[in-house]
Amino acid sequence: MVKQMKDKIDYRACEGYKVRIDAYRPLPKETVKSLRAYYKIGLTYSSNALEGNSLTESETKVVIEDGLTIGGKPMKDVYEAVGHAKAYDYMCDLAKSKPLTQADILKLHELFYTKIDKENAGVYRNVRVFISGSKYPTPGPEKVAPLMKAFVAWFNQHEHKLHPVEFAALAHQKFVFIHPFVDGNGRVSRLLMNLALLRAGYNISVIPPVLRNEYIWTLEKAHTDTAPFIQFILGRVVETQKELLRLFGEELSSASQRGGVKCKDGGVNEKPGGGVKSIKTRTLDAIIDHPGINAPTLSKRLAIGLRTTQRILKALSEEGAVGFKGAPKNGGYFAQSVFK
Repeated sequence: MVKQMKDKIDYRACEGYKVRIDAYRPLPKETVKSLRAYYKIGLTYSSNALEGNSLTESETKVVIEDGLTIGGKPMKDVYEAVGHAKAYDYMCDLAKSKPLTQADILKLHELFYTKIDKENAGVYRNVRVFISGSKYPTPGPEKVAPLMKAFVAWFNQHEHKLHPVEFAALAHQKFVFIHPFVDGNGRVSRLLMNLALLRAGYNISVIPPVLRNEYIWTLEKAHTDTAPFIQFILGRVVETQKELLRLFGEELSSASQRGGVKCKDGGVNEKPGGGVKSIKTRTLDAIIDHPGINAPTLSKRLAIGLRTTQRILKALSEEGAVGFKGAPKNGGYFAQSVFK
């Protein structure tokens, strides 16, 4: 049975950042158009890269905006960029208060996949598929249609009953566990997740390729406990919110890293027991906001010496607050809650 430990998930940071972002609304049409294009490139690049696409972000931009191919890169990678960009535009058009339909989902997949495999684009699979690295089987092809009907019903019934971030994460998880298409399920699931966020007034959320291992690990764990995956998606939402505020010209001080709402005098409303955060608390906050971060990057982010950072990490590890995961050269630190 899947557990949902919602009481342990704190949404105050993303809610605080949303208040700050909403203060800029309504945005000029030119700004909205510019942001839509900005995230089209970012989401297309990151979502494809998570699946092994070799295009860099700048190459993705050239393919989408200039219509050029990239020498030495597989045409499949180019087609994935072009197709995802079209599906992204359709997702943005769906961000309205109307019930989601199976036809909408099929259209998303068709737009993404038609240049790659026209025969299987926009149609549910009629064969068995397997997810590499997962011990859980996908439903048989005969179950896909009824499961998708149930998924769409769940989506429309729960969209306004759950916290938007929880709902977006669960929509992603439920869809990808059905795996209704022969390929492209991850891309469509992330589009549906962002559709849910947009419809709730949140901005696009991007999962960077560097966090692929943590992303896959929490998604796999969601077969038995959805809390780590919801927490992971929450972290990505917060990071994208902070990026957007920086694009608006805001400087996010260490005191506001967890999403405090700005006061009229420029200060920040902290959580109870506020005041200046200790360096240990700031370190833990940075790890929560940046799962998989390593010691040198933490040192630069917090503007403290590497040896000091390493001492703090050792103390937090001994306290059980954080844990190190991965190889010594490319691993990083995670809040201990993701290991439970």
